[in-house]
Amino acid sequence: MPFSHLPPLLTSAFAALAHWLDRRSALRLPLLLCGALFATGRRTVTAWFRACGVTAEFRQAYTTVCAAGRKAGLLAITVVQAVRPALAGRRRLTVAIDDTPTARYGPFVEGAGIHHNPSPGPAGEKFLYGHVWVVLAALARHPDWGTIALPLQAQLYIRRADVDNLPPERKRPFRTKLDLAAEQLAWLKPWVERHFEQLWVAVDGGYAKRPLLRAASQGGWVVVSRLRKDAALFSVPPPRRPGQRGRPRTYGERRISLAKRAGQTRGWQSVDCVQYGRRVSKRVKRFLATWRPAGGPIVVVLVKEDDGWLAFFCTDPGATAEEVLEAMADRGAIEQTNKDAKEVWGAGQQQVRNLFSNEACFSLNLWMYSLVEVWAWGKEEGQLVDRGRCPWDSEPRRPSHADKRKALQREVLRGEISAALAGRPDKREIRALAERLLALAA
Repeated sequence: MPFSHLPPLLTSAFAALAHWLDRRSALRLPLLLCGALFATGRRTVTAWFRACGVTAEFRQAYTTVCAAGRKAGLLAITVVQAVRPALAGRRRLTVAIDDTPTARYGPFVEGAGIHHNPSPGPAGEKFLYGHVWVVLAALARHPDWGTIALPLQAQLYIRRADVDNLPPERKRPFRTKLDLAAEQLAWLKPWVERHFEQLWVAVDGGYAKRPLLRAASQGGWVVVSRLRKDAALFSVPPPRRPGQRGRPRTYGERRISLAKRAGQTRGWQSVDCVQYGRRVSKRVKRFLATWRPAGGPIVVVLVKEDDGWLAFFCTDPGATAEEVLEAMADRGAIEQTNKDAKEVWGAGQQQVRNLFSNEACFSLNLWMYSLVEVWAWGKEEGQLVDRGRCPWDSEPRRPSHADKRKALQREVLRGEISAALAGRPDKREIRALAERLLALAA
């Protein structure tokens, strides 16, 4: 598959990703990424091989996949640099962390285990067998398409009971999801702190616990998340009296009840904020409190909804209610990204057993998602999707990620066809191109 027809963004990104691998594997990694772009049907690794023309050298291609998994942390640095144009011009970087499962089948799948199923199907399955990934993504606001989560890194969470089943050559210590999230923030900071004044991370309530909150505070990250309605909050300590000796108090003496605060009819204010691509008005209460898991003061925002009230918090006491609400609404983009990575790219379908190969396949799918989104960032909607051939589809909406992926495929194939027809036609080139297009189509 010729690479001269790829857009310059992908050409440079593929070369930068391959730079981290051994010279023998570096030559095959761009080929596998092109295979992931054009693979159809069930997106197994062998589907990548068929799409990019790997045949007799399939064993070496498997070795390349494994090598990419071993150095996934280094390859992710290239993705951080590639998505920077979508984050340019902003003084605050907001990232999101969430975990997502991928079901697996069959024995000898390293790192797989029985996990809670967050989205049971019609049969109501409470558990699934497979992998759970902790995903770190940068949240970028597009002027027309709203907030888009650009995955940067994914780490595999392995239960303590399954760590002992790993082969000796791939042993690793047990780490909780909170430990993995803290490691991701520590890994990302050196690569972004020079470009942004503030670093925020939006997480689900399951990550709003002491290990992550303390690690984020020490690393200079501001955490925004949901707050339990029964959280043990205390008042802010009063200022020190003149001449008072001893260490200043960190926590106040008065206990704060969120239910009582939300039940009081006075004190509610209306604020305007942007959520899910449109400006809305919310009834909120904002106040300061101290919370032991956070190690000090936090700002609490209560939101009155039609069916009750919700509580959010931010570890920056100076944050406004609008900033907290917008950050939590933007966090939902990572859930859509995880869904698209599985449905559009087939993340989790690659059918490999080696631990490093599993990590590589899932990460490569996420990185291709980010690269396609950055490629489409400055393009008009008409360049990405043509709804003229579907007059029944008149519902206004932003282009989906599947639309952007197909638009990139069309651009690459259009360039390849134009190159084959340029100058004096060569029957062998045209025949080879036609055979490849037929293989992709059927």
